[in-house]
Amino acid sequence: MILSIWRYSHLVLAVSSFLFILLAALTGIVLAFEPIDHAALNYSEGQKDLPVTQLIDTLKSTYDEVLSVEIDEAGFVKASVLSMDGDSGDFYINPLSGKKVGEIEKQAEVFQFATSLHRSLFLKSTGRFFVGLASFLLFLISITGLILIIKRQQGIKAFFNRIIKDNFYSYYHIYLGRLLLLPIIIITLTGVYLSLQRFEILPDIVLSHDVDYAVITADPQRPLAEFPALQNITLRDVRYIEFPFSPDVEDPYKISLTDKEILVNQVTGEIISEVPYPFVNMMSHYSTVLHTGRGSVLWSIVLAAACISILFFIYSGFKMTFMRRKGRINNKFKEAQCEIVILVGSETGSTMSFAGLFYNELLNKGKKVFLTQMDKYQKFPKMEHLVIFTSTYGDGEPPANATKFMSQLQKNNQSQDFNYSVVGFGSLAYPSYCKFAFDVDDALKASSGAQELLGVYTINNKSWEAFDQWVDQWGERLGLALDVPRDNAVTKPRKKPKKFKVIAKTQAQDSADDTFLVTLQSEKSLKFKSGDLLAIYPEKDAHERLYSIGKNLKGELLLSVKRHEFGLCSNFLNDLSVGCTLDAVRVKNPEFHLKSSQKAIMIATGTGIAPFLGMFADNHKKKERILYWGARNEASFELYKPQIDTAVDQGQLSKFIPAYSRVGSDKIYVQHLIASDHLRFANALKDGVVLMICGSISMQKEVIAALQEICQTYELKPLSYYQNRDQVKMDCY
Repeated sequence: MILSIWRYSHLVLAVSSFLFILLAALTGIVLAFEPIDHAALNYSEGQKDLPVTQLIDTLKSTYDEVLSVEIDEAGFVKASVLSMDGDSGDFYINPLSGKKVGEIEKQAEVFQFATSLHRSLFLKSTGRFFVGLASFLLFLISITGLILIIKRQQGIKAFFNRIIKDNFYSYYHIYLGRLLLLPIIIITLTGVYLSLQRFEILPDIVLSHDVDYAVITADPQRPLAEFPALQNITLRDVRYIEFPFSPDVEDPYKISLTDKEILVNQVTGEIISEVPYPFVNMMSHYSTVLHTGRGSVLWSIVLAAACISILFFIYSGFKMTFMRRKGRINNKFKEAQCEIVILVGSETGSTMSFAGLFYNELLNKGKKVFLTQMDKYQKFPKMEHLVIFTSTYGDGEPPANATKFMSQLQKNNQSQDFNYSVVGFGSLAYPSYCKFAFDVDDALKASSGAQELLGVYTINNKSWEAFDQWVDQWGERLGLALDVPRDNAVTKPRKKPKKFKVIAKTQAQDSADDTFLVTLQSEKSLKFKSGDLLAIYPEKDAHERLYSIGKNLKGELLLSVKRHEFGLCSNFLNDLSVGCTLDAVRVKNPEFHLKSSQKAIMIATGTGIAPFLGMFADNHKKKERILYWGARNEASFELYKPQIDTAVDQGQLSKFIPAYSRVGSDKIYVQHLIASDHLRFANALKDGVVLMICGSISMQKEVIAALQEICQTYELKPLSYYQNRDQVKMDCY
């Protein structure tokens, strides 16, 4: 409920102030370039450390009369002078020579237009009010956005942790929000302050000096360079100097410094009066500087970036809202007619995309299916099977369209018994991985008439392979052969396939497990690393198959493939002979790369060993690398024995630890070895050793459970902490 308040507050504030914030951001981008344009004049000559006494002396010797000097935020010196022989008036000067270097030009028309629109929308006081209000609303939007990021990242300590990429819009909405949050807050607060000042809500304090001119003395008379009041004061410290109008001792210099205003005896150089700036005056000055970027090209660039990001926030925010609400699909059948009901809880809309594919496949099989959001759970009179796809927001919170599900479940008891299955979408990088899915499962278990068809099934990082496996399992329970095509809106489109030539190959029938190795070489130059993927398109089939690849010493691609009896791609590859070519696309997989300087423990089963074979070959620095590998028996190892033995002999592989599940009465899997070697893994996590997991989804889940148990036993941080540090890497299918 609390999350919903923050989420909808963020949305309502954005919608209500959209137009004003849009105009402010657009004009802000233009105005951010005004200080940059001004700084390009370069009138300061880099003399910010010039003693102010030298400047005064230079001006007095150059001109007949000096009225005033102003040093702007860029460090440019503007002088107001009179001269019988040369220049008179107001202009920029060289602080060293006192000579004129440029005219004080009027504000360019483009900046005049942008300033008027930015300040008041050409509506004078009314416009200023709305602009000030928009600044305040943008501040509130920033704060609510900050809270939502903290909740999504599951705590303020995890604020700068790696962001899990749901989609382009949500990822960069959060990424830029974190990066530019402080500048945006500064813009909003200073904008509100300047608006309050404009409407005289804040006091306008005029400095007043209380001077007893009767006691002012002309003794001792000092040269300007020895004025005690001006010792150690440079142009950097000065805002404004008002020169004496006459040579009388009662007529002082009035000098505005960064923190105070002083009156200086023009004869003795003593301070006659000193008044510190009140807080309001200081705030007014710094608010103007921070809001406009005057005097700092770098800060102006930051302000421009912040304004550009605000435009992106407006677009991406509304885009995410529409994506979140795109669950309103046109069902083919009414809810009262359907035997299968699919409910979706989705924060960004990606979970709904998976549900839509499942829904369409069931329709293709002639089933009456109804698809809707979790919040719309009700009585479904003919429902036999309930399927729930849900993501988790933040620390176990429901996604945007599932906040009412628990209460709806209690209110709407079905009149008939039904089977249910829950699929959780999330990322293992978050401590509360798929927590809401488990909460939903617990609630359904307690609901009358609900029978669990399949246990809670979790899908990490929108893994298509994991989803495909669940579809197969669910279909088998109902006696349905379901085949959701991989080329769809959920999976990313690949680049144009390239030709690869078979350089070497073993035969599946010659191995104990119907497994074989294929060595490929691209016909065109190709950069890749061990851990990347190869998408292969078998003949007469448009659906790709993904294989993890290793890179051997010759720069060739190494695949390890298990042939399945009816596997189209595995049989296609097995039937190839040396010299044949195939179409494939190399898919970058940087999250499963290993640096040459890193120590690693590698965990694999079966053909998941392929990328690790390449990483051993690349271990020229002979860093510690340990491999846990699971297979049926020792005969399964024969295919990889030459490469493993070579890697061990050359120090590229420190230790090989196999787990054979079909040897003896006890079935030993890699997760059992991990549990027995718990101290090694605990120390590895503490010492920054990288853990890499490659193989099946089912193996991944067992290994993750074993590692989580180790973290709890040794009171380490959650496993998600190490994954966020890129210390736990997974590539499982």
